[in-house]
Amino acid sequence: MEQTLSIIKPDAVRKQLVGKIISRFEENGLRIAAIKKLHLSKEEAGEFYAIHKDRPFFKDLVDFMVSGPVVVMILEGSDAIAKNRELMGSTNPKEAQAGTIRADFADSIDENAVHGSDSKDNAAIEISFFFARREIF
Repeated sequence: MEQTLSIIKPDAVRKQLVGKIISRFEENGLRIAAIKKLHLSKEEAGEFYAIHKDRPFFKDLVDFMVSGPVVVMILEGSDAIAKNRELMGSTNPKEAQAGTIRADFADSIDENAVHGSDSKDNAAIEISFFFARREIF
């Protein structure tokens, strides 16, 4: 079974969409192996998104990610990374396919409701950032 990290971002948590988003994952064959709600510090958000530190949107991304609580999950299933990315839709909700999470729930490219790992290597790094082995079932 493949695992991937998923984050329900502050905008979607604020709009009380957590249950609807989780249902999308579960209805499409992804199982939750771990889940928690937390409020990232600036340091944590900066470290998590360090790959983007030289990009012009980095500061705004960090500010957004600390603007409220997030829900972090490990999703598990056959081809979990690709399936999660398909369910999320394009980063820009205006370009996302109808019926995807971002098309249905995101407001903008900056506040786009969810994050998902983009590769096996990044999934392993991102999962270990948020979860200890004993928290994964």
